[in-house]
Amino acid sequence: MRTLIVKGTVVNADGSRQADVLVEDERIVAVEPGLSGPADLVLDASGKLVIPGAIDAHTHMEMPVGDVVSKDTFESGTRAAAFGATTTIIDFATQSRGRSLREGLDAWHAKADGHCCVDYGFHIAMCDVNDGTLAEMDGLVAEGVSSFKLFTAYPGRMYSDDGEILRAMLRAADDGGLILMHAENGLAVDVLAERLASRGDTDPRFHAVAHPSGLEGEATNRVIALAGIAGVPVYIVHVSAAEAVEEIGAARARGSEVYAETCPQYLFLSVDALGGASEAGSRSGSGPRPGSDASFEGAKFVCSPPLRTPEHQEALWRGLQVGELQVVATDHCPFDFHGQKDLGRGDFRKIPNGLPGVEERVDLLHDGGVVAERISRERWVELISAGPARMFGLWGQKGAVAPGFDADLVIYDPDSRHTLSALTHRMNVDYSCYEGREVRGAASVVMSRGEVVVEDGEWKGRPGHGRFLRRRPRAATAGPGERS
Repeated sequence: MRTLIVKGTVVNADGSRQADVLVEDERIVAVEPGLSGPADLVLDASGKLVIPGAIDAHTHMEMPVGDVVSKDTFESGTRAAAFGATTTIIDFATQSRGRSLREGLDAWHAKADGHCCVDYGFHIAMCDVNDGTLAEMDGLVAEGVSSFKLFTAYPGRMYSDDGEILRAMLRAADDGGLILMHAENGLAVDVLAERLASRGDTDPRFHAVAHPSGLEGEATNRVIALAGIAGVPVYIVHVSAAEAVEEIGAARARGSEVYAETCPQYLFLSVDALGGASEAGSRSGSGPRPGSDASFEGAKFVCSPPLRTPEHQEALWRGLQVGELQVVATDHCPFDFHGQKDLGRGDFRKIPNGLPGVEERVDLLHDGGVVAERISRERWVELISAGPARMFGLWGQKGAVAPGFDADLVIYDPDSRHTLSALTHRMNVDYSCYEGREVRGAASVVMSRGEVVVEDGEWKGRPGHGRFLRRRPRAATAGPGERS
């Protein structure tokens, strides 16, 4: 199968140029102006961009949280991802306390294998650090599951203490694994949440009050220090707070190998969506009556870390611009408002944490980043594709429009306008965080390993097309997250 994409502007992280793209079967074989010759399929990209398929390095498909499970299956979630120009996801296979890492990975393979519409890999969410699970890390890295997430949050469920985190980091120093950290001071968060609930402050807006930004900054500083002692890089997931960006920037200025991601919700949504609570915990001012249906609408926006005030958004954008943050991922973990989020009526602590976004990330970042002139087209591609490919052992296969790479390609119309809405999105969830927002930019054609899966809004893909990706260990990763 030969496919020729003609007359487009090829955009990679290191530059843009007018060029045609020739695909043979699953790989790109040439990127040059004026390509010709026989082709089974010719796609006209006049006036459009040709970019590498986006990589979402942080998703939670079919993720159990308490008594509920996130709504997107691996089939529905990867289908929605493809409509949103994402052709690779890396999901979190989660260990259960008292069980092995292998059991967690096997459970996620059973959910995903044969169902994914685009390619996929796994991180391990490591919830029980002991001699047995530390020994398992070596074998998992060798078979292509090369990153491990630990938590300073969620005591009693996923929390690891400083000693456990250090032990995992030291193991990663030996086997080439990469440690990912959810950095919030979970013990302190629980104290604040209990205090708020005891005085009747139970609306969703108080979720943000219980998670002050200072506790994210403190935990970020702590895990960076532990990584320095272990002599390993560390990657901070879903950064939301200016204090965390400051700690990351200071560490990188000292020469530490610290990397980080943020998410669209922290760039485009504020704490006001939760119902108007400030991080200082003020109960004054206008807003929905406490305990009312209107006040509970904020449950749609409950995630951890929480949405924050606009000054934190500005710090995140600066971090993206200067390279302190290397990746924009989604933390896609969708729960229906009706029947799942509303389990937390009367107690914000019981609201399932997580937001949908796997379909919207690329367009939001194009509209709010490139169109708004906050970042260049090249930096956009770096954040959504090349950066995560380098960071997570996929570079050379994913992340660029270049010969030898997989033909994960997107013909992207930068001038197309559409409105984000639960009525039209393909994610399996009953609301959109960005309901009614018009964005500029959309995928016209999406190819996964040379196969057209989306064309002009029509689904042409199939479950089972997606393959599991064996990712290289950290030592074999080319320049993780760094810009040339």
